Amino acid sequence: MRIRPEQTGDIGTIAAVTRAAFLDHPHSNQTEHFIIAALRAANALTLSLVAEVDGQVVGHIAFSPVTISDSSPGWYGLGPISVLPEKQNRGIGKSLIESGLSQLRADKAQGCVVVGDPAYYRHFDFRHSDTLTYPDLPAEYFLALPFQAISAQGIVSYHPAFSAQA
Repeated sequence: MRIRPEQTGDIGTIAAVTRAAFLDHPHSNQTEHFIIAALRAANALTLSLVAEVDGQVVGHIAFSPVTISDSSPGWYGLGPISVLPEKQNRGIGKSLIESGLSQLRADKAQGCVVVGDPAYYRHFDFRHSDTLTYPDLPAEYFLALPFQAISAQGIVSYHPAFSAQA
């Protein structure tokens, strides 16, 4: 497996992988590929990595800036993350997350947030934060990973592209 930055020629494949990965997901509105396209169009796709197996793109992860009400800079949101259904449970998603978080740290980011399964994201040291909140979501599904000793406080907002529908 090889993790690398997305290239222009990957855009259609990323959309197809994302659609396939979320097709039967119980908490999806099937808009994840629209979100990625909207982030890209808004120049807000800070980090976009693909996973290749035998030269085929089988996974993708996106990171984009988030806004925190205390104006803390340098925070990012993880997601969407997608792996082709037939390639899931093989460590591809884990490798994408680890590579992305490593790159954010190297770029001196302050931290990362994610909406997702706490049991899964705890493996990467994401935790519920008493200082960061995300409206209209049960608190246990909103997790943060500060990279610096001084953490942010307030309400987190994702990029407007997260409301993309088409």
